Amino acid sequence: MPRGYPSLTAEQRQTIMSRIKEKGEKVPDLAKEYGVKPQNIYSMLSSTTGGSSTLEISKLKRERDALLQIVGKLIVDQKLGKKIINRYGG
Repeated sequence: MPRGYPSLTAEQRQTIMSRIKEKGEKVPDLAKEYGVKPQNIYSMLSSTTGGSSTLEISKLKRERDALLQIVGKLIVDQKLGKKIINRYGG
């Protein structure tokens, strides 16, 4: 019976790296999906150039997407003539 966590193939590593860089996916989510420890992915990131900046860019992309959703909702509310003050507790 095998022990520990499975190792990742080169293709899986490439896929994980691109999903983090391009889509801003979270390391713990990817680790769970691929059945590895998050630390394995963090180590993989740190061994490449700009590992910490990759994580920072990923985090900024997620924050940007969340802000765009909020702004989009505000614009829709404004176009529909809703009172933003009442909806958002202001």
